[in-house]
Amino acid sequence: MSLVKIVILNWNGAVHLRRYLPSVVAAAPPGVGIVVADNGSTDDSVALLQREFPSVEVLTLDRNYGFAGGYNRALKQIEADFYVLLNSDVETPAGWLEPLVECLDAHPYVAAVAPKLRADAERSKFEYAGASGGYIDFLGYPFCRGRMLRTVEHDRGQYDDERDVFWASGAAFCCRAEVFHALGGFDDDFFAHMEEIDLCWRMQLAGYRVRIVPQSVVYHWGGGTLPTDSPRKVYYNHRNNLAMLYKCAAPGQRLVAAVVRPGLDVLAAISYLVQGRGANFCAVFRAWRDFLKGHPALKRKRRAIQTMRVPDAQPQIYRGFFLLRYLFGRRTFGNMM
Repeated sequence: MSLVKIVILNWNGAVHLRRYLPSVVAAAPPGVGIVVADNGSTDDSVALLQREFPSVEVLTLDRNYGFAGGYNRALKQIEADFYVLLNSDVETPAGWLEPLVECLDAHPYVAAVAPKLRADAERSKFEYAGASGGYIDFLGYPFCRGRMLRTVEHDRGQYDDERDVFWASGAAFCCRAEVFHALGGFDDDFFAHMEEIDLCWRMQLAGYRVRIVPQSVVYHWGGGTLPTDSPRKVYYNHRNNLAMLYKCAAPGQRLVAAVVRPGLDVLAAISYLVQGRGANFCAVFRAWRDFLKGHPALKRKRRAIQTMRVPDAQPQIYRGFFLLRYLFGRRTFGNMM
């Protein structure tokens, strides 16, 4: 029987732990351990856990290493066959975990699976962070079954088929521990945002598949660490997306992205400026500056990824331009694909 551990990375999330952790404890099947890895919190998270959740194992890190580095350090200390990475602001109903574990048990070449994410605030709708499975287009822009840019659909069962996808949301991410460690885990340099997409890409290049299992549903609050479109979030999303493309994309895709993306990112920066968001405008250019400064390290990472690549790897990349179709009115996954 597979050993499963639910691991929640926490940073100053006492409010979320008090609200959402009881559902995780209640829904955990027998034999499944729950670990909260505290990422150097300065609130009363650790005291709260010791006082109110004695059955939960607490692992403390000395400082905030971000989502990527925090999980990497925590998971090195946790023995399991499957890791279930769960945000602290996720509610888990009874029966949510079993379909994910069953999928990994049944399909040895599936490295990661995810449940369907619905919004905790409006439960008939998908949640922005992952909806019913994620993709990227040829330029590296992510989108989901159920969420295209800011257009989020109501869940009417239209994306309830289990299928391979390009990425699984880090808000609720179930993966094989052996594969996670063999591929080096998340990229520490990302700190936060897009690290799960980067890892899913590397999994596919190594010959594994990533899958969405909509029979499992969880409810995500979202935005618990950084507000939507905060300057830091804009910075990380732009910088990490460019780094991911540089490391993982095939030569033809890299060439197209290198020609087209600079212009599109300048337009994105200008749109922030027109909206009066000067800090976000600057964040786009800081992201490009740091991406270019990081090329030597990215080259080394790219070479390492190529040594792991299998010849017939076929990542689930959408072979089109998502933004163009969106601008021409194709605002749902169903009418774009």
